[in-house]
Amino acid sequence: MIDGKTKQPLEFATVVLKNTETEALSGGLTDLRGNFKIATPNATYEISIKYISFKSIVFPAESVNSSKDFGTISLYEDSNSLNEIVIVAEKTTVNIRLDKKIFNIGKDLSIRGGNASDVLGNVPSVQVDVEGTVSLRGNENVTILIDGRPSALVGMNGAEALRQIPAEAIEKVEVITSPSARYDAEGTAGILNIILRKNKLVGFNGSLQLDLGNPLKTGTAFNANWRTEKLNLFTNTGFRYNTNPGNAYSDSKYLSTNAQNARVLEERRFGRQGRSLFTSFGATYFLTANTSIVGNIVLNGGKDNDLNTNKIQRFDALGNTNERTKRTEAKSEDEQRVQYTLDYLNNFDGTGRKLSINTQYSAEIERALNTITEIDTPSKILNDLEQVKNDQDETQALLQIDYVHPVGESIQYEAGFRGNYRDIFNSFYLAERKDFENEGPLIPDTGLNNSFNYNEFVNAAYFQYGQKFNKISLLAGIRYEFTSIEIAQQTATTEDKRKYGNFFPTANLGYEFKDGENITLGYNRRIRRPRGRSLNPFPSRSSESNLYSGNVSLNPVITDALDIGYLKRWNKFTLSTSLYYNISNNNWEWIQENTGMLTDNGDPITKKFPINLSTEERFGFEFTLNYKPFRSWNINSDFNIFNITSTGDYTSNATNVNQNFDFNNTAFFIRLNQKITLPGKTDLQINMNYRGPSQNAQTKSRSVFRMSIAASKDLFNERASLSLNMSDLFNSSISRRSTLLPGFLDQSFEFQWREPQINLSLVYRFNQKKKTNISSASANGDGEGL
Repeated sequence: MIDGKTKQPLEFATVVLKNTETEALSGGLTDLRGNFKIATPNATYEISIKYISFKSIVFPAESVNSSKDFGTISLYEDSNSLNEIVIVAEKTTVNIRLDKKIFNIGKDLSIRGGNASDVLGNVPSVQVDVEGTVSLRGNENVTILIDGRPSALVGMNGAEALRQIPAEAIEKVEVITSPSARYDAEGTAGILNIILRKNKLVGFNGSLQLDLGNPLKTGTAFNANWRTEKLNLFTNTGFRYNTNPGNAYSDSKYLSTNAQNARVLEERRFGRQGRSLFTSFGATYFLTANTSIVGNIVLNGGKDNDLNTNKIQRFDALGNTNERTKRTEAKSEDEQRVQYTLDYLNNFDGTGRKLSINTQYSAEIERALNTITEIDTPSKILNDLEQVKNDQDETQALLQIDYVHPVGESIQYEAGFRGNYRDIFNSFYLAERKDFENEGPLIPDTGLNNSFNYNEFVNAAYFQYGQKFNKISLLAGIRYEFTSIEIAQQTATTEDKRKYGNFFPTANLGYEFKDGENITLGYNRRIRRPRGRSLNPFPSRSSESNLYSGNVSLNPVITDALDIGYLKRWNKFTLSTSLYYNISNNNWEWIQENTGMLTDNGDPITKKFPINLSTEERFGFEFTLNYKPFRSWNINSDFNIFNITSTGDYTSNATNVNQNFDFNNTAFFIRLNQKITLPGKTDLQINMNYRGPSQNAQTKSRSVFRMSIAASKDLFNERASLSLNMSDLFNSSISRRSTLLPGFLDQSFEFQWREPQINLSLVYRFNQKKKTNISSASANGDGEGL
C-alpha cells in the first residue's frame, strides 16, 4: 500500500473484509512498509481499503478460497473531502509493539485544559503522585523524552516543567518498559516518550480551545496545520493562567530529652499564581517523493508569583507553648525554554530502507527570588528575614543518526549514533538579617552560598538486528555509551572529573500463538545518571528545620531488567499482562538524619539527601484490561503490584552512628477509567485511581485515592464540543507520610499540591468534522481507551 503521489508506504491503512453472505466484518492494518497479510475462512468477500484523508478503494465481491496477492495498491489524497475529514485520535487507542506500547491521546475529557502531568496520569503503568513525580510501575527513575529525545522542555525540575506543557499539544505517549538498543540507556524503570502534535491533513485545518476553571484558571489552546504537495506547516500554541492553592501539615516530635522544643507543628498554605505560554512552530518540506526536511521551534515561558505561609507552634516536653511564629515566603520565578530541531529523513526507494539525521539545541533559564520573613505571632515582632536567589541554566545539544536496512521481508538491520551534550549551572545566594533591633543589613551566608557547574557528554553507538521466523519475532541489539562528566563548585579547590563506558545489551522476543494472542520476553540493561535535584547541593529554605539537598558525590546506578508479557484479544475484551524483575546495584536512597544543629528558635535541624546505599530488587506483576460490553460503554483498568527488597548500611557523618537500612515492601496501584456515550451526543467519563500504602527504611506512606468526572456534549453539527470536568472529586488526593528516626524524631507529614478543581472547556474545529467510520483500533482488535 503506497501513497500514489509520493510513493511512500502507508502504515496503519485499514483493510476491511465484508462477508457478502453473513455481513460479518473482519480485516487488519498495513505494517510499517505498507504490507498486509490477513488469514480468513473461504467465502465471498467485498474488500475495501481506507486511509484517513485518502480516497477509499472498493474491490468487487469475489470468492476467496486460496492465497491472493493484490500487488502494489496506490491510494490518492481526497482534496475534495476537507469538510468530511476524520479527526485524528478522536478516540484514545493502544498499539502494542514488540518493544513498547503506544497510547494515542484522543478525546480524553478529564485532561481538557490540563497539562502533560494530567495526560501521563491517565496512561496505564504510569503513576503521577501528589507532588507531580512521575513513576513507571512504581519506579520513579523513568526517562521522559520529547519526540524521542532528551529535551529542555522536561527541564531540570521535571514535575514543574511537565505542568507547563498543555495537554492539547500532545499527540501520543509511548510507554517503553523494555527499550531496544536504539533508545538511550538512561532510566532504570524505562522510557516515556511524549510525541507532540504535528498534523498532516491536506489543506488548512485545526482547532481552538478556550478554558475557564475554579480556583481561577483561564487558558487557550490553538493547533492548526496547512499542507500542500511540497510543504506542511503546523503549530501548537497555548496560554495558561493558573491559581493552584495547596497545603501541607507536619507534626514533629523530638525524642531527645534535652531538646528545647519537644514538639513543632507546621501548617502551610501555598498560594500559587502562574502564567505560562507554550508555542511550537514547525514545517516539513518534501524535497522528493521519499526525502523530507523537518524544522521545529518550541518556546515555553512561565512566570510565577507565589505567596506561601507557614504557621509554626513550638511546645516544651510538658505540652506548654514555647513560641508561635508565622513564616512567609514570597517567591517570584521566571522560566524560559527554547528548543530548535532540524531533521532530515530519506526513505530511499520506499522498501523500508531509511536514513534519518536529527539535530537539536535547547536552552533553559530559571531565575528564582525568595523573600522569607518570620514574625512572633503574639508580639508581631520580626525575628527572621532572609533573601534567597537561586539561578539555574541548562543547555543541551544533540546529534543523532539512524539507519535502517531491511533484507527481504523478514530481516531488518539498524545502526546509529547519538552524541548528547548537557551543561547545567546552578548558583545559590542567601542573605540574612542578624541585627533586628537596629534594622541591620542583610548579611550573606558564606557557609551556604555556592555555585556548581555540571558538564556531561554522552557518546553512544548501537547496532540491532530484527527478524521474523513464522510466528516468532526477534529484536536484539547492543548499545555502548561513553560518559564524560566534569563537576566544578565555587567552594571546591579542584574539579571532579569522571569518565566511564558501559555496554547495554537488549533483547526482545515475541511469539504469536494466533492473531490477537502473543507472548513477549524482554531483557535490557539500564543506567541512572545523577543530575538536577539529585546533585544540587543547595538546601531548600521553606522550612528552617527540614532541609532538602542533593549530593554531588552520587555515582550512577546500573539496572538489569527482565520482562515477560502476554496479550490476548477477544471480541469485546483485551487483556495485557506482564511479569517483571529488576535488580539495581549501588542504588540511591534518600536519607533523613539529624544534623546536630539548631535553628535560631531552638528547633533541631534534619536534612534529607540521596546517597549510593543499597542493592535493590523489584519483582512485580501488572495487567491492563479493556472491556467494551456495549458500543456506548468503554471500560479500561490497569493493576500493578510489586515487591521491593533493599539491603544497605549507612554511617552518619553527623553522629558517626551506623544504621541498617534494609527493608522489604509490597505495594500496588489500580486505575479504573470508564467512558459512557449518552443520548444527545453527550459523553460521560469517570476516572478512579488508588495507590496502596508503601514504606522504606525510614518512612511509611499511606494510601491515596483520587476520582475525577467529566462530561462533554457536541454542538454546531459536531464542529464544537463543550466539556466540564471536576478533578479530585472527594478532595482525597493527599500524600500522608510518617518518618521515624530512632532516638531523635517521630514525624508525620501531609501534603496536597493541588486542591480540587472544576474546569469548563470549549473546543471549536474548523475544516474538520467528526465522522463515524471503522477505526484502526477496531479493525485489528487493539484495545480502545478513553
